[in-house]
Amino acid sequence: MAIYAIGDIQGCFQPFQQLLRQIDFNPGKDTLWLTGDLVNRGPQSLEVLRWVFQHQDHVEIVLGNHDLHLLAVSEGFGKLHRSDTVLDILNAADGKVLLDWLRCQPMMIAGQGYAMVHAGLLPEWSIDRALDLAEEVEAGLSGPRHREFLSRLYGNRPTRWSEELRGSDRLRVIVNAMTRMRFLNRDGEIDLNYKGELENAPAGLTPWFEAPGRWQGEMPIICGHWSALGVHITDDVVAIDSGCLWGGSLTAMRLGDQALFSLPCSAYREITA
Repeated sequence: MAIYAIGDIQGCFQPFQQLLRQIDFNPGKDTLWLTGDLVNRGPQSLEVLRWVFQHQDHVEIVLGNHDLHLLAVSEGFGKLHRSDTVLDILNAADGKVLLDWLRCQPMMIAGQGYAMVHAGLLPEWSIDRALDLAEEVEAGLSGPRHREFLSRLYGNRPTRWSEELRGSDRLRVIVNAMTRMRFLNRDGEIDLNYKGELENAPAGLTPWFEAPGRWQGEMPIICGHWSALGVHITDDVVAIDSGCLWGGSLTAMRLGDQALFSLPCSAYREITA
């Protein structure tokens, strides 16, 4: 049995299927860990969501910012952008079933010596603390008041964590850290403006995984979200969003030995231009 972590798919169904053939994925014995952003921007979001739903017994996912955006729009909050490609899900006969399943998926998971979250974790959070905070968001998303939660989802503030935060402010910081964060500023605040390459980051910004005082040494964190970073693997972070959507590649890592598998996605450059 093998476990493969795969970076952001974002509706790129055909490359996803090609990568599964490349790694010889066997749903009878293997398991996939998907870093979130199953949908949006790519051309076949509905097909991706249906495939994952149908194979849910052999797939673990965490929610990404595009998945949450789909859930919010489906409930009438937020608005579709020109680049969004989720209308087929919203109009599908099985759309409600898929969306109800999606909103009950975790923000973060841990096991097999790894933790996985879509974007990252704040330096104040241990793995155990982050899992507890993820459960607070999951309870809001899966509970009877999920529409209220989604109505308050959008926003960039507060920009830093405090245990004193309550209500929607508390949940929004957790969501923004786990699904949108790339950098922190000198004051330890989440910066959501710069999304580019690490070496070109403005002065004063630090990638979340290099933040001073960060909890370390527990287990490596698998994440996606940051296509401009690409594949970035150290002792404590495994970033594997290699930008399939933008004409890069789709990456899988086998957890047992950290073997990497990559599928070029150059054909998608024209779709997203």
